[in-house]
Amino acid sequence: MKPITCINRSLLLAVAACTTLLGACSTPQVQDYARETPVLELRDYFNGTLDAYGIFTDRSGKVVKRFTVLMNCSWTGDQGVLDEAFSYSDGSTQRRVWRLTRHANGRYTGQADDVVGTAEGQQSGNAFHWAYTMALPVDGRVIEVQFDDWMLLMNDKVMLNKAAMRKWGVGLGEVTLSFIKR
Repeated sequence: MKPITCINRSLLLAVAACTTLLGACSTPQVQDYARETPVLELRDYFNGTLDAYGIFTDRSGKVVKRFTVLMNCSWTGDQGVLDEAFSYSDGSTQRRVWRLTRHANGRYTGQADDVVGTAEGQQSGNAFHWAYTMALPVDGRVIEVQFDDWMLLMNDKVMLNKAAMRKWGVGLGEVTLSFIKR
């Protein structure tokens, strides 16, 4: 049996480090929540009037902006409209109207005026995961930011939402929301 040399030891440590890093890079999959309850049905939860309370934190975790949202939601078959009226802590307001389409196997697509292309989402158990690019006004210009957006139904009235924002793969901050169904 050959003794472990310095080169072999370094190679072994490099392989162990790479394995650890690859494991840390794995992300949750929506199917990880398949057995979680209560089961989320977007057409049921996002139907009627909801209130939402949220914050935007920068990459250091500092709260940059607080906001509330009044949502009026309705569905006709597999087509949904989520009309969101935002009120921000700095006094500004914004409106976003999502047009959602329900597809087979818990898949959804969505569009809004400030969303670039089509948002793609998947529901499983109590979770909904969605990814999209949004055109955001920042300091007098518009930048395209990618959202990795997770919603988790807590009970028939409350859903929590956490969305990571990235540009070129670099984290910019997070949006955290609580939805409350009236």
